[in-house]
Formats: sequence, structure tokens, C-alpha cells
Amino acid sequence: QVQLVESGGGSVQAGGSLRLSCTASVYIDSTYCMGWFRQAPGKGRLGVATIERDGGTIYADSVKGRFTISKDNAENTVYLQMNSLKPEDTAMYYCAATSGAICQLLADRFDYWGQGTQVTVSS
Repeated sequence: QVQLVESGGGSVQAGGSLRLSCTASVYIDSTYCMGWFRQAPGKGRLGVATIERDGGTIYADSVKGRFTISKDNAENTVYLQMNSLKPEDTAMYYCAATSGAICQLLADRFDYWGQGTQVTVSS
């Protein structure tokens, strides 16, 4: 069983930055595709960014150029650096992992989920 623990959420003003962290209970280097998803109140869970086993990344169009996903295999930790934050980025952010072959911004492809961390951006 994979356990994921997120941290780093908070409240910031528009234009500010936050860095989310997700630490896994297992080795993630060559086994898991990792992803960040977000869910706003009343909305579905949407993909933000994924990082493949080899480090390849995919971003949602809405965050390209502003967010960066990265990982530290030695620490079994995945990061999401969020810059130039906008009020529409306000959501609960979830870390996710999958050992499957598909590593895309599709929530139903991911098997393991963290508890979420809240990000609130004020205008």
C-alpha cells in the first residue's frame, strides 16, 4: 500500500508563490508515475501536472509556464512549484501515484491518493 502525504498549502495573494510537497511511503524512482490534481468546490478533480519515471512532465494548459513539477527520488518526494498564482488556482490539491503504464492527466488512471492540501489565492 502506498501512502502519500502532502504539505505546503496555504493562503496567498494573486501573483504569489507556493511550493507543495508530497512524500511517498515507497520508492518512487522507477516504479511510479506521480501527479498533482486539484478540485475546486462543486467541480471535478482535474489534472495539473504529472512526472514520469524518467522525469518527463505533462502540464495542464491552465498552468503551463507558471507551475513546475519535480521530484527527488532519494527523498521519495514530489514537488509542485506554483508561481504567478491566480484566484482561479484556488482548490484542494492532491498528490497521486500510479504503477500503471499510462501517465497522463487522468484521475481514474491513478491508484493512490493523498489527503489533499488547500490552496487559496485571493485577488
